Amino acid sequence: MKAVIAGGGIGGLNAALCFHKLGWDVEICEQAAELGEVGAGIQISPNGMKVMRALGIDGQIEAAGFRPRATQFRMGQSGQPIFTASTAEYEATFGAPYLHIHRADLLDILKEALADRISGGIRTGVTVTGYGQNKDEAWAFLADGSKVAGDVLVGADGIRSVIRSQMIGAEAPVFTGNVAWRAVVPVEKLGRNAPLPVSSAWFGEGKHAVTYLLRGGKLANFVGVVERDDWKNESWTEQGSRADALADFAGWHPTITTLLEQADSFYRWALFDRAPLNQWVDGRVTLLGDACHPMLPFMAQGAVQAIEDGYVLARCLAKKEGIDAALSAYFEARHDRTAKVQAAARTNMEMFHQRTARGKLTTYGPMWLANKIKPDLANQKLAWLYGHDVTA
Repeated sequence: MKAVIAGGGIGGLNAALCFHKLGWDVEICEQAAELGEVGAGIQISPNGMKVMRALGIDGQIEAAGFRPRATQFRMGQSGQPIFTASTAEYEATFGAPYLHIHRADLLDILKEALADRISGGIRTGVTVTGYGQNKDEAWAFLADGSKVAGDVLVGADGIRSVIRSQMIGAEAPVFTGNVAWRAVVPVEKLGRNAPLPVSSAWFGEGKHAVTYLLRGGKLANFVGVVERDDWKNESWTEQGSRADALADFAGWHPTITTLLEQADSFYRWALFDRAPLNQWVDGRVTLLGDACHPMLPFMAQGAVQAIEDGYVLARCLAKKEGIDAALSAYFEARHDRTAKVQAAARTNMEMFHQRTARGKLTTYGPMWLANKIKPDLANQKLAWLYGHDVTA
């Protein structure tokens, strides 16, 4: 059996490894001439690391990434801690580590693992324009007029998926009123204002920031989200200016302002929300990751949910009799879970940006108190997410 995957990002490469593990041949069609990621970090929570372990690449990810000591909420201007949860406790409770890794490093690990296991399974510099199918196979149409056929076609082609557009039609995403900044800075440039070895979310009025370390602690990753309605470009590769980023976080803690002062480049993108889809299967064609459930970044689960998708999809196809039954089982297994993560991210967007003294007190006060009297509360609240194991 053969799977054709449109898209060679993290979701597509991970899915290919999952298919290979469960006995399928794979061919990936990627538009870019070379596989690569714009510099940025991602967080891989225990539910994602369980898939990496099943694929036999968790060791490489741990070696390339950074294991934070804790996750933490702090006030953006003063730096006052609100809530701290030990990642060692996460690992003990959920059975896998919580790691930070550079997107490019994760992509390289997936690519190298795939090259070791599948000969010639990746075609780069080819643009998928749509799909077709009959009762025996599905195929991706390419811009040069050719096609690539297999038993199933997987659209892992991201937030602007052409596979989704053909399957479901044009969408109307809703602008959230938030714009995100991101930057990566060598820690040696930050001096005593370098971020702590924890994953920190910094809360402010109408904005928040996230900082954490990458590559064994050599790089600091910054993501900042600001409420504004004067810029609505969703591109991940559009650059902004240092002056604009500093203006958005003026008066904030020196950890934040020093990061922005020392960064060489700044990327920004507008955040759009999308409702859960009612379908992402059409015959022998299905969707995966951002193509079917793009997420706001406030749960740090976009990549991890795509990783879960790949394993569940491959498992369903390996276990079920018939493509229709397998893809239906995949949709049923993933739809409600990913919709719940989407909703949780939307809720966090509102929680992070309290503007009034009353809002801050009633939102952050109970967090601070709970952290003092019930330090395992984070484990309990995250058990549905981090404790999930799609490989079990």
